[in-house]
Amino acid sequence: MTDPKKSAPKNRKAPLSPARKAAFDVLIAVEKGHSHSDDLLRGKAVNALSAADRNLATTLVLGVLRWQIRLDYELRALLKHPGAKLEPEVLIPLRLGAFQLLHLDRIPARAAIDESVELAKQAGQRFASGMVNAVLRRLNAASRVQLPEESVEELALATGHPAWMVERWAGNYGIEAARAICHHGQSQPALTIRVKDGAVDAELNDAEIHAELGELLTAARTIISGDVLSSSAYQEGRIRFQDEGSQLVAELAAGSANSAIEKILDACAAPGGKTLILAERKPNARIVACEPSPQRLDALRKRLAAHAGQIECRHADATALEEESVFDLALVDVPCSGTGTLGRNPEIRHRLRPEDFERQAERQRGILRAALRAVRPGGRVVYSTCSLEPEENEQVVAAVLRECSDAHLISFRGEIESLLKAGVLTSSGSEELLGLLTPEGTIRLLPGTLHTDGFFIALIQRGS
Repeated sequence: MTDPKKSAPKNRKAPLSPARKAAFDVLIAVEKGHSHSDDLLRGKAVNALSAADRNLATTLVLGVLRWQIRLDYELRALLKHPGAKLEPEVLIPLRLGAFQLLHLDRIPARAAIDESVELAKQAGQRFASGMVNAVLRRLNAASRVQLPEESVEELALATGHPAWMVERWAGNYGIEAARAICHHGQSQPALTIRVKDGAVDAELNDAEIHAELGELLTAARTIISGDVLSSSAYQEGRIRFQDEGSQLVAELAAGSANSAIEKILDACAAPGGKTLILAERKPNARIVACEPSPQRLDALRKRLAAHAGQIECRHADATALEEESVFDLALVDVPCSGTGTLGRNPEIRHRLRPEDFERQAERQRGILRAALRAVRPGGRVVYSTCSLEPEENEQVVAAVLRECSDAHLISFRGEIESLLKAGVLTSSGSEELLGLLTPEGTIRLLPGTLHTDGFFIALIQRGS
């Protein structure tokens, strides 16, 4: 009788869980700069997984990216040569194994270690698989040490952020605010949806989806438990996922006009969530939604197809708008560094450099100038970013206003009070926002203050 051990091929691959293999592939692509985790996690390969594997793959990818700096610190201390350069195909299995051992209590250590070793082997790094095995076993056996968070450097390492980034936040907002920002960046963002009407709540309850009223907006819900994707309300487009801070930007824009609105410019419209709110709040207004990327424009058109009679999706660069003195209102939600979204987009912290802020600001100033030219005298522009950096926020607005003598800032105080009366804001939400107003009347949402991403929002009026 044939011995199955002797007849088995020597190069036979050990089975890998689909979730870990998918997470490995995504992290390799991100490490090599080929794509963004958000795009890959919504791609065909991940979507083909079962719901359980898809959730695990997402947890692994975002968790590794959030904790990468801290993981590398822990791992390198266990290497024989801590300064050695490791190939991505070795480094990613190490990070995946370390994240599971340190942060996922329900994953057996054996599974985390063995599959990390197999990932290295199947990636062509068989010679390094023994090192992966040894390092992860030493990590698993080591006692867990709580790192201090007193200084900026300690806080940065303990929470997996670049020290230069945390130093900026501490300098701009204070060490306690920086600590809150860092901890928010390491947590899974609140799962927030927007509902069209209160009748949806009963449907969610019937579908065993537990949702609570948003902190700021009466149309927002925070999902506590349940599968929203399988609900008929989601499949029929009566609810959609959107961060509450993002919803707030569009609500403030829609509520900011000081006269009747006939024409609205959404200068940087993709992916379209804010455009939809403008269309819903101002059903009689004509909206021009601009997007320079052909791919993103196609996706925008599909998302806004139900409003095709109201919204014109235009392939256009917002810095080179042809119209002048045409629009009653412009929403300028500019491309930015995204430092207010590190919990949702954790790889930003690894790619961003301090010199990137001025490059972003140059384009942001150009977009804001074009939008101010595009609105009529008396018209208003809402400028917003999901950045925490003054170079992209206050400094952009101040620089453009110095050039435009016929434009000035307007405080959001009146708009907040009006939206409360209109039932758009919750009572507690309006109080929170009034407390967050800057002396200039702009709004700054810092992560950790509310359950939202970080945003800066300013209201500018052209003319008196």
